[in-house]
Amino acid sequence: MNKVAIIDYGMGNLHSVAKAVEHVARESGQTVEVTVSADPAKIAEADRVIFPGVGAIRDCMAEIRRLDVGQMVENAMKSKPVLAICVGMQALMEHSEENGGVECLGFLKGQVKYFGSDLTDAAGQRLKVPHMGWNQVRQQTGHPLWQGIPDNSRFYFVHSYYVDDVDADKVTGVSEYGQQFVATLAADNIFATQFHPEKSQVVGLTLLGNFLAWDGSR
Repeated sequence: MNKVAIIDYGMGNLHSVAKAVEHVARESGQTVEVTVSADPAKIAEADRVIFPGVGAIRDCMAEIRRLDVGQMVENAMKSKPVLAICVGMQALMEHSEENGGVECLGFLKGQVKYFGSDLTDAAGQRLKVPHMGWNQVRQQTGHPLWQGIPDNSRFYFVHSYYVDDVDADKVTGVSEYGQQFVATLAADNIFATQFHPEKSQVVGLTLLGNFLAWDGSR
């Protein structure tokens, strides 16, 4: 049985992510047990781990530290596939500008920056922040999680902050919103998305299905 643990620190679309994973498993005929938990033992016994997140990074990091989620993620990164989503991706970085500046987990090199209040498109039209809605993702490298997903597919985003200053060889997908920003990155057995695959219809479900089959290698 394929065991998937979704880390519950009170700051993610846990129900949506769990239902999406269960749907993908059902459609593909897989036997998958999905657990939503903050219990380190349950995270440790899973075959795959999902690290979601929504909301302000200050509140997310406070709960991550209170529940020692960082240790759970670090342990998982050593031995099994990990999928980080939205603020889960940002929490892996070193520092975020949000809430006056917040130290993150520092598992990956990178900074989290604000889009700004004067963001414009190529025609000079003002862009709203947060960036909310569908946007194309341009794949930068091949990766098992891109299998069956056409380049420039559209995924669903909701965010005011983006990841920057990362190692270029870890960037697997980029998007444009007034500027180019990192949409996905990968490092060894971790794959992280700024968009929400659980809200991204067919392509998002395909990515989750690929995650269920991924052995953590590139």
